[in-house]
Amino acid sequence: MSNPQLLHTPLHALHLELGARMVPFAGYAMPVQYPLGVMKEHLHTREQAGLFDVSHMGQIRLHGAWAAQALESLVPVDIIDLPVGMQRYALFTNSEGGILDDLMVANLGNDELLLVVNAGCKEQDLAHLQQYLQGRCEVESLFASRALLALQGPQAAQVLGRLAPQVQAMTFMQFAEVRVRGIPCYVSRSGYTGEDGYEISVPVAEAEALARALLAEPEVQAIGLGARDSLRLEAGLCLYGHDMDAQLTPIEASLAWALSKARRPGGARAGGFPGAERIFAQQEQGVPSKRVGLLPSERTPVREGAQIVNAQQRVIGRVTSGGFGPSLDGPLAIGYVESGYSALETEVFALVRGKALPMHVVKTPFVPQRYYRG
Repeated sequence: MSNPQLLHTPLHALHLELGARMVPFAGYAMPVQYPLGVMKEHLHTREQAGLFDVSHMGQIRLHGAWAAQALESLVPVDIIDLPVGMQRYALFTNSEGGILDDLMVANLGNDELLLVVNAGCKEQDLAHLQQYLQGRCEVESLFASRALLALQGPQAAQVLGRLAPQVQAMTFMQFAEVRVRGIPCYVSRSGYTGEDGYEISVPVAEAEALARALLAEPEVQAIGLGARDSLRLEAGLCLYGHDMDAQLTPIEASLAWALSKARRPGGARAGGFPGAERIFAQQEQGVPSKRVGLLPSERTPVREGAQIVNAQQRVIGRVTSGGFGPSLDGPLAIGYVESGYSALETEVFALVRGKALPMHVVKTPFVPQRYYRG
């Protein structure tokens, strides 16, 4: 791929060396798959350990005594009481309660927070933070200085533990500054596959050396965006811009669990974030439609954009993510349906090439998550 408009991650040359098929994604040339192929890459991650280049994501550091209070004004999440050495899932909301992006927030200690935001939103997220937090804390872009690797799968702890033994004692969502083969890294025990694993923030200059060291371990294979998507879909995880966006609130997106108790009505610091009034009203009164898991009854995959209809062929929703789940050994989908059709086991239909394919509303994740909680 030689599109001069596409940005390259620090591992671009390594991807080409490994025979990756590169595709445009969020303004970057990214590996969609390697010669192993999407199906085998997916299953390898579930069985051993997969290495993902996620350096296109945005890393931002907030500094200052008021950084936690400042960030709390933009998210419906408890940041003030986030312990040092832990990270938390968060959402940026707008004045209507819509989701501007989802992100991870880690407490580094010393009045510093590290944020990881989505690739397609990172410039607007940085501008959002600079606009609203100006004068309250320092907002530092790490876009050009740090890369991000994800090591995922049941053998991830064993593999990374050879290079940095202390990571094996970490539990899900713990975060630490760790030297991995002498390289100063930020490591969190988390990921986007539903498997145990780690995300490793590494200085750009050291990213390729670290990636090569991990790939040299016998359990590790390079994994592309194709398998990353099928893994996260089986794990029931949302993809920003598909399963949630600025028009959808956390309640509609079935992300009410992400609203911290302290920020909900009656909580210690209730409200005070953009769109709180609408979100609280929806919590109390309900919403017209909501996000659900969907399991097609036939083997035909149901893709993003397919209309969802009831038995009378009335349109009641749409599919926002869909495909084939290699671990599930069948098709699966996430979508939005009218709330009256959102109960588990409700039968609905997807329109695929003019044919109504039966589906059932199911609980997610589709494949059990295996995060390490100690």
